[in-house]
Amino acid sequence: MMDYDDARGERPRLLVVANRLPVSAKRTGENSWSLEMSPGGLVSGLLGITSQFDTKWVGWPGVDVHDEIEKNALTESLAEMKCIPVFLNGVFDQYYNGYCNGILWPILHHMGLPQEDQHDTNQTFETQYDAYKKANRMFLDVIIDNYEEGDIVWCHDYHLMFLPQYLKEYNNKIKVGWFLHSPFPSSEVYKTLPSRSELLRAILAADLLGFHTYDFARHFLSTCTRILGVEGTHEGVVYQGRVTRVAVFPIGIDPDRFIRTCKLPEVTQQMNELQEKFAGKKVILGVDRLDMIKGIPQKYLAFEKFLEENPYWRDKVVLVQIAVPTRNDVPEYRKLKSQVHGLVGRINGRFGSVSSLPIHHLDCSVDFNYLCAIYAIADVMLVTSLRDGMNLVSYEFVACQEAKMGVLVLSEFAGAGQSLGVGALIVNPWDVTEVSSAIKEALNMPAEERETRHRSNFQYVCTHSAEKWGLDFMSELNGIIPESEMQMRKIPLQLPEQDVIQQYSQSNNRLIILGFFGTLAEPMNSGTKEMDFKLNPELKGTLKALCNDPKTTVVVLSRSGKNILNKNFGESNIWLAAENGMFEKQTTGEWVTNMPQNVNLDWVDGVKNVFKYFTDRTPRSYFEASETSLVWNYEYADVEFGRAQARDLLQYLWAGPISNASVDVVRGNHSVEVHAIGETKGAAIGRILGEIVHRKSMTTPIDFVFCSGYFLEKDEDIYTFFESKILSSKSPNGLDLKKENYFSAAIGQARTKARYVIDSAHGVVDLLHKLAVVADTTMTDSFSDSEIYEPRDANANENSKRWINSVRRRKVEIGDTGQIGM
Repeated sequence: MMDYDDARGERPRLLVVANRLPVSAKRTGENSWSLEMSPGGLVSGLLGITSQFDTKWVGWPGVDVHDEIEKNALTESLAEMKCIPVFLNGVFDQYYNGYCNGILWPILHHMGLPQEDQHDTNQTFETQYDAYKKANRMFLDVIIDNYEEGDIVWCHDYHLMFLPQYLKEYNNKIKVGWFLHSPFPSSEVYKTLPSRSELLRAILAADLLGFHTYDFARHFLSTCTRILGVEGTHEGVVYQGRVTRVAVFPIGIDPDRFIRTCKLPEVTQQMNELQEKFAGKKVILGVDRLDMIKGIPQKYLAFEKFLEENPYWRDKVVLVQIAVPTRNDVPEYRKLKSQVHGLVGRINGRFGSVSSLPIHHLDCSVDFNYLCAIYAIADVMLVTSLRDGMNLVSYEFVACQEAKMGVLVLSEFAGAGQSLGVGALIVNPWDVTEVSSAIKEALNMPAEERETRHRSNFQYVCTHSAEKWGLDFMSELNGIIPESEMQMRKIPLQLPEQDVIQQYSQSNNRLIILGFFGTLAEPMNSGTKEMDFKLNPELKGTLKALCNDPKTTVVVLSRSGKNILNKNFGESNIWLAAENGMFEKQTTGEWVTNMPQNVNLDWVDGVKNVFKYFTDRTPRSYFEASETSLVWNYEYADVEFGRAQARDLLQYLWAGPISNASVDVVRGNHSVEVHAIGETKGAAIGRILGEIVHRKSMTTPIDFVFCSGYFLEKDEDIYTFFESKILSSKSPNGLDLKKENYFSAAIGQARTKARYVIDSAHGVVDLLHKLAVVADTTMTDSFSDSEIYEPRDANANENSKRWINSVRRRKVEIGDTGQIGM
């Protein structure tokens, strides 16, 4: 996955930058410190990365240190734990308590912009914003002091939104990732934020932006489009001539840690004690920070309603709520604490007795062993977050429930609702009636259903661990080519036509893979209203000659539908793959479906209506619909007007028919495509290749591949698929590829993953004509020259015939087995 410096045997360096170091520091004496690494969180997320990267942490140490000697002592102690401190003396309060927690945090959690205190002129939005930027600059200064050429920097959370921009201004070659651990709000909420545009532009300087859920990423893309007017797609954001990749990486936990802890003797003892304490009762558990977004009051109101409507359960159930104190110095939090205590007193007063209380409320944190024990004995976990980035408490509960298989009742506004929705009971925490009903359903759920739901969630929690999250993010970031490097790279070379022909003539088993639209299709008339793709008539005889050559296999791999490919290639012995490989066949056979069994196509009609609407309002645009994809094209519309319409169209899609659909949205140069999540062309060709080898009973490995098309960027993995198969010896998948006998050529694209470029589809047509002639020299003359080459241009016809005649003369001179010299 990574490229290491084999000569030095060194791992690449990764700087993980977060507001707080994962270390607890305590002063033990004059200029001496005791340090302890904090478990969980980012530490767990980077477990798998530390074996591949030399990882160092950059962040605030959690203590104020003003004396330079003490700073040096703490810095030296932290260095032993690979931590680098950022001392935020002087700006910390306005930066962290002010701008981060007082302004950004409420906005990101859909709580709106708080009212500015008009009487406090020392702490205004402006002074807090300035402190925020200054703090980000202080992080930058520490990074610069410790930066080494080739370091990768991974920034975390809303505390460091300016840092990607500052890093790129310092050195545009630095590979920068940024991950948001909180929700990202809708554009309507975010746009109330002062300096909203500056913050968006700053994080768009990163190479990769990560979010917990698809909803958060969609909100971010929509916000960039509406506020900055940039092009946002499912792949990322196009801004100032570069693409910032936007992707979803749901974070997890270290499940093995919880599973192991539950088996410790001391934890087993605690579990027995808890079960004895709550004997004869079902235990509902809540574990939350005492925070406005956690919905603890809503949880208690729902539980109260449950007790009101279900007298049978009043002395048979108990709600244990661990409410970890947070920010007790903030008036709003003190008010929340009073509200919660009032609800506990009211409910316990109504439904409790001298010997039994329905709610056990703990205003404290608990040690890890006790937490695992109470997770393990609970019958129901009740999570009623009003807005949460992920809520890993639900993951922790699932990990500890291997024996009991309790039920998870989970808020739809927690990020975990998208990950664990299959096995959990999803609720709207604002609807106390719905939550009350879910509590009843959870308590009465049959054992078989409980087990089925738990198994589903347990498998997800175990496979989508924090370690996997870290590896996935770094794998994606490491695969991104920085913009500065892209600018330095040379434009790919023009396809060496003579080399292609020479290698083709020397090969014994050839594979030609071609796109259809923009490659083999007849150029469309600019006045065409509807899509009507037709095979370029100049190619009919050529393809026939190539396909009839027993040494040559031709594959057309297109995003077009089955009907279009049937109509254009029904007479040729050719392999067809429609809708990016969702359907495939050999023209002499029947279509085979590769569509996933549970694919949901409910979005198709809604998208079709949107595309129809924009086709009507955008002159000379058109759209194509197939079974699993739709494409709206504005190639022949006014360029600026078409782009503006495409931006509006994307907003319509994200707000409506695809808001919760499992689809990919691809923004092309002049198109918008929506298709069911499935395979790219690169993934499809691997399976098709296996079918070809099997059905043709190949004994001779494929020793020549030519692949060309006018492909969207996401489908260019078809080029890299074969790059990875280039071997020095024969491959078991039927390929015997070397660098000199594999040719990939993108049509009319300077930026491409292909090795070469061809200026236009005419270049592909001309090359195919010449390859057909080579094939003809090795077979019985069953086609006339006019059948092989049917150009419309008279001069091209004469030039080609002269070339064909020279080949035939050369054939006579060197014999059938000779090499064609070009």
